[in-house]
Amino acid sequence: MATTYAALLRGINVSGHRKVPMAELRSLLEGLGHRNVRTYLQSGNAVFTTDRTDASEDELTTELEDAVEERFGFRVDCLVRDAAYLRAVADACPFPAAELEGKQLHAVYCSAPVTPDRFAALDREAFLPEDFALGDRVLYLYVPDGLGRSRLGDAIARPAVTKGLVATGRNWNTVLKLVEMTEES
Repeated sequence: MATTYAALLRGINVSGHRKVPMAELRSLLEGLGHRNVRTYLQSGNAVFTTDRTDASEDELTTELEDAVEERFGFRVDCLVRDAAYLRAVADACPFPAAELEGKQLHAVYCSAPVTPDRFAALDREAFLPEDFALGDRVLYLYVPDGLGRSRLGDAIARPAVTKGLVATGRNWNTVLKLVEMTEES
């Protein structure tokens, strides 16, 4: 049985650094035996289908990270998540997503569960009206003025909070587009 996944690459094509052209990423994923490969934007979003029932998300992630390093000469942290997970993240959003602009809401996908103790040192009141909520390997981030101006986003990205995690964020428009793309396959 085939499964459709999204691959989320962290920190590529930012300010001309760590360039991974999307056509080459599609070719790389096809070379790994995946099909129906499509990319979205230039920021490291790919959707693919695989018939491999023996591979876990973690195994697919490691294969992709190794292949990117071999092809481009640098390692890129990646997360691979299936269509059902992406749908569940969108459906579980605790913020009024339909009422917000895409830039005001973000999903920060994480490689492991995010627990409240990681954020215990943050004074949430100091960041209001910005806020966050924890989900299944995801942090929902509400930033009414956008992420570029977010003090909470900066605080959450600090190594003390993200230590030991691969974390990569997507704005809500991208979250929904990836759900749509994985469900089309």
